[in-house]
Amino acid sequence: MIKKRITILIPIFIFSLFFSQKDKTPTAKDILKELSVKTCKCIDSIGSFDKTKDVVNKEISSCIDKNVLVYSMTKTLAKTNADIESGKIKDKKINVTINSNPESQDYKNSYYEMESYLMDTCPSIKNLVNAAESKEEHMTGNKEARDFYDKAIAATEKEDWKEAIKNYKSALEKDSKFVYAWDNLGICYRRVGEYDNAISAYKKSLEIDPKGKMPLQNLAITYSYKKEYQKAIDSYLSFDKIHPGDAEVYYGIGQIYYEYLKDYEKSLDYMSKAYNIYTDQKSPYRSDAETIINYIYRKMKDDGKTEKFKEILKINKIRFE
Repeated sequence: MIKKRITILIPIFIFSLFFSQKDKTPTAKDILKELSVKTCKCIDSIGSFDKTKDVVNKEISSCIDKNVLVYSMTKTLAKTNADIESGKIKDKKINVTINSNPESQDYKNSYYEMESYLMDTCPSIKNLVNAAESKEEHMTGNKEARDFYDKAIAATEKEDWKEAIKNYKSALEKDSKFVYAWDNLGICYRRVGEYDNAISAYKKSLEIDPKGKMPLQNLAITYSYKKEYQKAIDSYLSFDKIHPGDAEVYYGIGQIYYEYLKDYEKSLDYMSKAYNIYTDQKSPYRSDAETIINYIYRKMKDDGKTEKFKEILKINKIRFE
């Protein structure tokens, strides 16, 4: 492992790199907040045009990586300084060891803490990932259809779902094979609670492009809203046959078992698979899967199934702490 050993006189070095203007010694939360603001600005600068989701994920990860070591070091120094001020540590000359190996647990912990915080505070992350999933290959060449589509998008941004539906339907009258119009029409129908119409729209989209990720995923989500959970699971499994190994399948099924069917063991197994894929992809959605896993732990602990929880994580090669 690559390690950096730093000897610092704590009272002299009070995080001058980032925090020299502070009135008080920063806490770990202060450090996380300040570095996350800088990281979010880096993420804001990422363009999603003509980039795949994997490329966007890597660029987001690169922005986080730039600040991980600084965060790891300064939060360690903050804790050490607090211990000195409280009298827990008497010797003011402290050896601080920082592990800079990206594969080390210390590094990963600091990375994940920053990533989780950013998922809650930096809207650009989800916006970028969602935008990267859209491509121009299903955009219409019919100008009138595109004009209606643009009007529908504008209405959607105002959450005027009825106006959006009207314009998507007008776009489809001009081009009945306009896949994005079918997909977005389905989403709008779902927003107003017209689930059967939403399902019909997604199925129309799949008739044109049977491999469409958006309608495959949203079909499963809509069945969940209808409380037809087995159909939702079957739809996710159909999605998996066409796009094997997609984390959204495992996350979606895991969420159904957790939230609706209350089968926490099955939920944990699926959510663990999603977590591993998100982690491999350096996707910020890893944080969402981790949150559900934490909720499942509390439920299984209350049910006296902590050992089963650990067993399922071990099978999925996830370390439990």
